[in-house]
Amino acid sequence: MRKVRLIGIGSGHPDQVTTEAARALNDVDYFIVAEKGNGTGDLVRIREEICRRYIDGDWRILAVRDPERDRNDQADYGKAVKDWHEARAAAYEQVLLDNPGDAGFLVWGDPAFYDSTIRIVERILARGNIEFEYDVIPGISSLQVLAARHRIVLNGIGEPITVTTGRRLAEAVAEGRDNIVVMLDGKLACRAMAGEDEWNIWWGANLGAAGEVLVAGRLDDVLGEILAARSDTKQASGWVMDTYLLRRRARNAPGTLSRND
Repeated sequence: MRKVRLIGIGSGHPDQVTTEAARALNDVDYFIVAEKGNGTGDLVRIREEICRRYIDGDWRILAVRDPERDRNDQADYGKAVKDWHEARAAAYEQVLLDNPGDAGFLVWGDPAFYDSTIRIVERILARGNIEFEYDVIPGISSLQVLAARHRIVLNGIGEPITVTTGRRLAEAVAEGRDNIVVMLDGKLACRAMAGEDEWNIWWGANLGAAGEVLVAGRLDDVLGEILAARSDTKQASGWVMDTYLLRRRARNAPGTLSRND
């Protein structure tokens, strides 16, 4: 039976590809990647660079135009995402039907953290038009790179970490979470928390890529710097993927930014 491999390739730098992932790259006939347009061609180029570095012999990348997603229907966000997943499943299924052999998905970061590929592959199987076995190869996530670059521990001693999206940041704050890692935040939702003088932030954009940018400090003090860095990064690279940790300042001594507590 043919194979499909979901390969986590890290957050942008070829050095983040694990030995297991490198072996998996050499174990398929071609790769499927989403072509998102809007200046994000660099994301495909980075995947091509990874293939050149780690694959012995020939390789093919099949770029599939990513279906449009309805981002306006906030009243039924779940349905909008499900419809988008279904459209992606249909597009990827057609590529698999048209291209025999074993296929790989080059998944940014780790397939388990806010990525849809596992769900979409399950949808393809559920459609019943094609059979294959699939496995998942973990990758270095932006959460790990963020912590490493800032030389911090994401949690306080004996405390939990909340990992959420920008869309649900306010919910995590209202629940009293102290250590909040935020991903998928295109609108930088932490702006709404400015003026409270309650949070420290460790922020990073395009982590692992050539245009990586880092900012850390009291949220009130560095928010302007973060906004400027986001704008500059998008202008230079055509895309911005940022991740950040928010930690309540009440846990630190006044005026300090501690890496270790």
